[in-house]
Parts: sequence; C-alpha cells; structure tokens
Amino acid sequence: MKLELLGVRGSTPVCGKDKNKYGGCSPSACLSLSAGEWIVVDAGTGIKKLGDRLARKMREKPLQIHILLTHFHLDHIIGLPFFIPLYLPKATLNFYADSSGELIRKHLSGLMAGRYFPLNLRETLSKKIFKKIPEKKFEIGGLEVSCCPLRHPQGSLSYKIKDSKKQIVFATDTEHPKNGLDERLVDFARGADILIYDAMFTPEEYDSGRQGWGHSTWLAATKVAKAADVRNLYFSHFNPDHSDKKIDRIISLARQEFANTFGAREGMKLSL
Repeated sequence: MKLELLGVRGSTPVCGKDKNKYGGCSPSACLSLSAGEWIVVDAGTGIKKLGDRLARKMREKPLQIHILLTHFHLDHIIGLPFFIPLYLPKATLNFYADSSGELIRKHLSGLMAGRYFPLNLRETLSKKIFKKIPEKKFEIGGLEVSCCPLRHPQGSLSYKIKDSKKQIVFATDTEHPKNGLDERLVDFARGADILIYDAMFTPEEYDSGRQGWGHSTWLAATKVAKAADVRNLYFSHFNPDHSDKKIDRIISLARQEFANTFGAREGMKLSL
C-alpha cells in the first residue's frame, strides 16, 4: 500500500510562513489501487490537488474513486466542489458514510445548494453512487475496509484499511473519555502499522475549556498508540492556530512517551 496525505489541518484551512512545513489544507488522504482506481479518505481542501493531478493524467480514461467520509463536518467535505473528477463524465465517485445513501446525497448536495455554489451536485457530470458503510468488513480493490464509531459531536468514523500484511487506521476526529481511553478504538487499532490520530490540542489547551469539542490531545494519542501496540503514530488534524515550531515541540514531547511518533505532513507519501 502507498498512502499519500493530501491535507492534515483541522477545523479550517490556513496559510502562512509559519505553517508551511505541515501544511494548511484540511483533511484528505488517498491510496492508489491501480491506474484508474483510488481510495480517498475525506474530502477536505487537500482533495483538490489529487483532482487536479487526475484530470491532467487521465482525462480520457475512466476513473473509479471511492471516497470514505469520516463525517460531514465542513472541514472534511469542503474540498468536494473543487474536485475536478466530480465534473468528468468518465469518473465514477462512490461515496461511503455512516448514513443511508439518500442522506449522504442530501448532506453533500447541501454543500452546493442555493447561494453557496453556482452549480448543484446533481448537475455535475460524474456518475455518483452513495453507499452506507456496511456493519462488517468489506472490500475495495482487493483491500479490506472496516470502521469504528468515534467520540465526536454528531458522530465520526475511524477507518481501517488493510491488505494481507499491513494496516492503516485513521482516527482524525475523536475525543478520549474523561477517565481512561476509548477501549473500543484501542481494540480497533490494535497492531496497526500506521495510526493517524487527532492531535488537535495540548493537554493544557484541552483542560482550559475544550472538553466536549470532540478532539483529543497529543498525550492521549501516545497512550492509545501504546495500549494498541501500533508500530507508528502520526499526528494529524493539527490545530489551525499551531505553528510549525509548536507542532515540532509537541512531537518532541510525544516521542518521550512513544518513540515512533511523527507529524503528518501535507504531501507526505508513506509506503507500507
């Protein structure tokens, strides 16, 4: 498996010289299954770059794109109207979420409805298929996909993508319990080669009034990684107010708790 991180910033996209290292695009990641088939996790602003690339390279070839949505908060879907394959007649976009197909269509259509966007979702030329995530494991392009509910306002999903040897777990919007860890997530992530985890807050920020916001801390992330015996922990969903220097300091502190801790970076490519 080859994973590319397209956006790793939480809540809102940002820009600035002090945020270039980790990037300012909101959450999205992708895995290439073949020349014309892709898995995409979330459709934040990071998805635009993938769309531009696919349009340049494959304008005449059919595209089969599977978009796994963790939830419908704006930072995780805002890039969709700017994803060029949405407008290509030879592209098929399969949307998966923890909702009925009709509700997925409704939620995404609202993003491009009325005065919010000049074109409605139904007017775009791609073929669109809306699928509720199965309760059990399912397969996309030879990879096994499963999910786990997370602690987040209006709900969110953690996704596990697995081949015969390696597994990646995404848990980008989750809050740890008041006392202890989310044992359901620990079990779900157990033995993962890569755990991509919500590092929105420092413990001090979290304790200053961010409880209940649906996001975690870097310290809680290290505890989950240790409890789940994962190989590598990648912090993501970075606070839009955190500079590169602050994230560097957070990673340095985290490595004292869990040595194989890294910062996810926009454009980073990971081979498993």
